[in-house]
Amino acid sequence: MAVLLAACGTSKPVGQGQYRVARGDTLTKIAREHGQSVDALIRSNKLKDGNSIQVGQILNVRGGPAAAPAPRGSTKSPSIAAPRSIDLVWPAEGRPNRGASAPHTQGVYIAGEAGSPVKAAAAGKVIYAGNGLRGYGNMLIVNHDADFLSVYAHNQALLAKEGAQVKQGQTIATMGSTGSNAVNLYFELRYDGKAVDALRYLPKRP
Repeated sequence: MAVLLAACGTSKPVGQGQYRVARGDTLTKIAREHGQSVDALIRSNKLKDGNSIQVGQILNVRGGPAAAPAPRGSTKSPSIAAPRSIDLVWPAEGRPNRGASAPHTQGVYIAGEAGSPVKAAAAGKVIYAGNGLRGYGNMLIVNHDADFLSVYAHNQALLAKEGAQVKQGQTIATMGSTGSNAVNLYFELRYDGKAVDALRYLPKRP
């Protein structure tokens, strides 16, 4: 997505949940690096369209960088819910454990076998497929609607390309250990850029 760039930046401080546009940025790039949809960024910043950002402009990114590394620890965090629900299926077979350290306390780690299928929890469009976000390994981000996104990290192989439309339950990757010291899938659900408790929305397992 093209972006109108200004000739100079600004020294205005950037606060938490904000991002200063740099030369070469696009709204799509900023959205995927902060785990949000382009539509959510346009709404939260009252932009006319995706071509209206400039170098030095401060954007509200709310959820913070999707690439933030996860410090180890036993910090507990309250379960966070979205204002509305979404119908999900489990993205992988295996033993699930809720993330115990920030910023992953709302996500779920599913331990399984290397090469086992990773499936889309709901239908949507792949808005990121790659390994450019530190600490996440081979990762996919699927945009389900204007508000919900899902994140699939540490994959062995990515089977869905950026821009692809995927169906609920479709195999989009294989489980691996990229960016991790164990074979597992890290699954995260985000609403309007903020992580919400994934276990609230996944079906109960027997």
